[in-house]
Amino acid sequence: MGSPTEIERMFIPGPAGPLEALLEWAPATAPAAAALLCHPHPQYGGNMHNKVVHRAAKAALGSGLPALRFNFRGAGGSAGSFDNGAGEQEDARAALDYLVSRFPRLPVCLIGFSFGAWVGLAVGASDPHVAALAGLGVPAGVLDFSFLRGVQKPKLFVQGTRDQFGPPAEVAALFQSLAAPKQIHWVEGGDHFFTGKLDELENVLCRFMALHLISPFQGW
Repeated sequence: MGSPTEIERMFIPGPAGPLEALLEWAPATAPAAAALLCHPHPQYGGNMHNKVVHRAAKAALGSGLPALRFNFRGAGGSAGSFDNGAGEQEDARAALDYLVSRFPRLPVCLIGFSFGAWVGLAVGASDPHVAALAGLGVPAGVLDFSFLRGVQKPKLFVQGTRDQFGPPAEVAALFQSLAAPKQIHWVEGGDHFFTGKLDELENVLCRFMALHLISPFQGW
């Protein structure tokens, strides 16, 4: 049995007003790292309670990492309105700042799903507090991820072979262009939302966090 966990529901300061957020953690444990999770496109119903984001948070919590989810501006109870990614990056930076203030000196794993991967990984790629990046359902067929080229932080892509927004050929080409260390995990038959494949997603994330944020070993 793991240590008892707590769920804190809160609003954190954001550049367009308060951001609705949820922090799950085990106060009795001394974590080795923390996780920030970014949700899919808010104009298509994406929010911090999305099933993929929820399962990614479960993977982080199960790995001993405090997990912070939040709603981008205009989603859920967060103030503001959709800003085509630019404002959402500011929101992710604000959430990251809050997480770092709560757990100083801990490396952060930034995990984003779909639109949240585009927004969150762009922030995490350059922020010194972020030690590892995980993109789930990377929409390489829709959005530009060239900002990841040259980034030498550990990177994980988890992608369904039937992802309609991240065609395998385009995701594979993006992955090949990236610097090591990196890993791509293909979920056979998986769609963009990993329908019926969430256990596999969770297990892959747990292994990634164990290797790069908990284990002393580095590299794939």
